[in-house]
Amino acid sequence: MSAAAVRLQDLTKSFGRHQVLAGITTEVHPGDVVGVIGKNGAGKTTLLETLLGFSPPTSGTAQVFGEEATQMSNAVKARIGFVPQQEELLPTLTGRRQLALNGCFYRNWDHALIERLAREWEVPLDRRVGALSSGERQKLATLMALGNHPDLLVLDEPVAALDPLARRRFLQQLLEIAADPSRAVIFSSHIVSDLERVANRIWILRDGVLLWDGDTDALKQSVKRLHITARRPLPSDIGVPRQLSMRRGAGGTTVTVTVRDLEDSLVPRLEQRLDAHVEIEGLGLEDIFLEIHS
Repeated sequence: MSAAAVRLQDLTKSFGRHQVLAGITTEVHPGDVVGVIGKNGAGKTTLLETLLGFSPPTSGTAQVFGEEATQMSNAVKARIGFVPQQEELLPTLTGRRQLALNGCFYRNWDHALIERLAREWEVPLDRRVGALSSGERQKLATLMALGNHPDLLVLDEPVAALDPLARRRFLQQLLEIAADPSRAVIFSSHIVSDLERVANRIWILRDGVLLWDGDTDALKQSVKRLHITARRPLPSDIGVPRQLSMRRGAGGTTVTVTVRDLEDSLVPRLEQRLDAHVEIEGLGLEDIFLEIHS
């Protein structure tokens, strides 16, 4: 396995007495496209800012390309592209001058790539940044993160202000970027369907805890919904281990249960014990997220 682009070990972050991140340990390697999901306040932005060294951890360590995140060399910083949730552009500059200014800090700035993407994304580079719409500014901030061909690309809600067509174009470009096995991408978004389309790994944050860290397909395989229909009212405890949620239907003869790590032998046991029919339903990432937080 290639050396880790990002390595977090027992990472915690607190603001006063409020703990935002709780003992996070994980790694991101080249070729990984990690989708980060969680409710508002789960710690997504804090996690991204801490792993990039903008804010020191309360305890534990965060390393990027083998260096402590808060003490990264200029050489390592030049390998990173970052799109923050709140873009920090200069309103009096035109988009073109903003990109030119940003490009001055990188030896390998790809002017041709940025010009092409700006045309495809319909970014009006000759207008002042302050006169651009929120979606146009977000596109411009993303261009600034891509021009140096980063080995690590970190995006915090990069499509929140984009219309559906612009989102589709952006995600297509992200898929092309992610196809490079030497690059790692970490992508936070509230639009779970977008993450499902591009991410090969998922981080689920809940109350500062990394609840899931693994392959997207493995997560979808591990969570199933059982629809149980019986001939008589079902007991209050139907004996299903690792439940995420349970909903009873009117009359008490139907139950819908969402479970994690379903055992193959469970369904026939339930059907025999409850004198019921059990139907298994696979779930998409958005449904899994809702079930975990229900």
